[in-house]
Amino acid sequence: MKYAKIFFQCLLGAFMTYAGIAHLTFSRLEFVAQVPVWLQFTPGFTDFVVLASGVVEVLLGLGMLCMWKRGRAWVGLALALFYIAIFPGNINQYVYHIDAFGLTTDTARLIRLFFQPVLIFLAVWSTNAWQEVKNCRCCHRQ
Repeated sequence: MKYAKIFFQCLLGAFMTYAGIAHLTFSRLEFVAQVPVWLQFTPGFTDFVVLASGVVEVLLGLGMLCMWKRGRAWVGLALALFYIAIFPGNINQYVYHIDAFGLTTDTARLIRLFFQPVLIFLAVWSTNAWQEVKNCRCCHRQ
């Protein structure tokens, strides 16, 4: 079980680092499809959202890959919360029938929506984030 958790920590870390770099460089325009319509105030702000989320993804990815044992649980929790925060972007892509990342049908975009909870679970499970939150001194005042 320990090695499975390490495997998924590394997989999520590599995936997030790659996605963050893609946000900042070669897939920057494609990631605009992920910005919900209700958050696209101006083209400049939309680009800022793409860039800012890319920076966060790189930091979370590197945190999953490099963080020492105790800190990784908090990175896993932050990653799970990030996956929750970006979920409206996936819904936006489905609702508005936006083609991006090879998702060119509503069926493909719908199937993708069901993978977000899997990512959330893997971020929490692989880092033991839930256990860390349960044992947090700030949550258990004496």
